[in-house]
Amino acid sequence: MLGFAQLFASRLVKAAAILIAIVVMNFFLVHAAPGDPATVMAGEAGAADEKFVTQLREQFGLDRPLYEQLGTYIGKVVQGDLGFSYRQQRPVWDILAERLPATLVLTLTAFILALAAGVALGTLAAVTVGTWADSAITVVALLAYATPIYWIGLMLSLLFSIQLGWLPAFGYETIGAGYTGLAHVADVAVHLILPVITLALFYMAGYARLTRASMLEVRSLDFVKTAKAKGLTQGRIVTRHVLRNAILPVITVAGIQAGQLVGGSILIETVFAWPGIGRLAFEAVLQRDYQVLLGIFLVTSVMVILFNILTDILYGLVDPRIQVSQ
Repeated sequence: MLGFAQLFASRLVKAAAILIAIVVMNFFLVHAAPGDPATVMAGEAGAADEKFVTQLREQFGLDRPLYEQLGTYIGKVVQGDLGFSYRQQRPVWDILAERLPATLVLTLTAFILALAAGVALGTLAAVTVGTWADSAITVVALLAYATPIYWIGLMLSLLFSIQLGWLPAFGYETIGAGYTGLAHVADVAVHLILPVITLALFYMAGYARLTRASMLEVRSLDFVKTAKAKGLTQGRIVTRHVLRNAILPVITVAGIQAGQLVGGSILIETVFAWPGIGRLAFEAVLQRDYQVLLGIFLVTSVMVILFNILTDILYGLVDPRIQVSQ
């Protein structure tokens, strides 16, 4: 238990250093992009004269040297303050708190579905290698991996929403329905089906192919042959010996992608009008809302780091022989 606590503390210290470097890098990258928030806001207000633009730059501190703006921003981040949105005139935390739950529901559901289905299909393909089932799973996985994700979303929406009318085409919930309790949960779940399937298909294909390849490699090792010689059943050999050792590469890839899913859902949220932080990031880029964009980058970076730490911990749970170094 003491070793685990030391490992966790060590990883947190490293994560803090990495996070500071990410904050600085994101700040300079965002400010290096062309465009000026003051000009955008002045144009939307219909008064894009030089005097008004200068007034806006002074009001939001955009006229100060870049290093001074960076110091102010880092000082606020350390205190837990992500700043104030120039465009929406609201604290960034409040904006993210509204959008983040929708993204987490979408991405975590898609991640769990993709991982479970991918491992199951990969296991089936490895067990039935060389048969029609293996060929069918391989072809479907290749198609799902190679097809653009936005095209899959549009086709699913066209089929199940426009043609068949079974599922809603966009949105988080039925506007104006006023559902509460279980009725609201059911309404959100129905709206969740198409975007979750669209997002999960791409990652499911990768997990299925990786599981199949890893299991075929492990299946030829000596300890599996020994298990067969002992007369163990096929199901026990597959689950207790082959899959348990073959799952580690899948955990590695899944741990990396789990954090990326949160920030990489821009296309899905745009296609299905899902009110998450992916769509918010797209809007912030168009509006040159630097503070919101930096807040999104920070939140997604924290999630990536946390999922990497959890992946290391999961290694030891899946295979106790692995000793994760500090």
